[in-house]
Amino acid sequence: MLTEVKKSLRLICCYFKFNISSAMEYRASFLVQCFGMMLNNSAFIFFWWILFNNVSTIGGYTFRDEMMLWAISSSSFGFCFVVFGNVGNITKMILNGELDTYLLQPKDPLVNIACSRTVVSAWGDALYGMIIFFLIRGFDVKGFLLFLLFCITGALILASVLVSFHSLSFYTGNTEGLTQLAIEFLISFSIYPEGIFSGGVRFILYTIIPSAFIVYIPAAVIKQFSIFMLLKVLGVSVLWIATAYGMFYKGLKKYESGNLIISKL
Repeated sequence: MLTEVKKSLRLICCYFKFNISSAMEYRASFLVQCFGMMLNNSAFIFFWWILFNNVSTIGGYTFRDEMMLWAISSSSFGFCFVVFGNVGNITKMILNGELDTYLLQPKDPLVNIACSRTVVSAWGDALYGMIIFFLIRGFDVKGFLLFLLFCITGALILASVLVSFHSLSFYTGNTEGLTQLAIEFLISFSIYPEGIFSGGVRFILYTIIPSAFIVYIPAAVIKQFSIFMLLKVLGVSVLWIATAYGMFYKGLKKYESGNLIISKL
């Protein structure tokens, strides 16, 4: 088991280096997309600043607390699509029989598929979140290390949720619409104060759409450290990864090859 994890990590690192090199071939385009995304995200700071100038707190959150949600959610989203940039295409590949190339290679198919491309604009999301963190927390080394850890767990949970929803395509056909809805819910819920949600919605935020473990609990731990809450986030991350792997490989037994005789360099 440990050997397989090491192999997967090496594969992720190799793809990461290759994707960076590929993106930097067109540096002007890379910079434009990154700064364009950062500029787009920055517009929301103005919106929240105006809102919090009229009210002191929303759902128990101050302006700084809200900005921390944005920092974690933005960088988690960025890390996810920088490293696992192909995760959004899994349904299309299943329906078109395009998994053949990956299944023939001596690599973990799911990791191989997810890491085979990067989303350039996601670099802008990742950098934007880090800048917001330093603006509201300053040079807090301990806080920043926790921030990076939670961005990694957030990215893994986000990628796992998407893989799980995409894997439903093995059973029910096209689930791109459902998966897109899931990611929109994840992003939308993650950037609003937890206190404004109640009842069944809060239950969803801790289960099907785990925004609580991507941003709410991490933000609380950074503000006031709790080893118990930290371990809870780590445990949920492992649980979602296991769920994604289980659903993908169980569904793979139902996969119908597209008989595409192509090679992947």
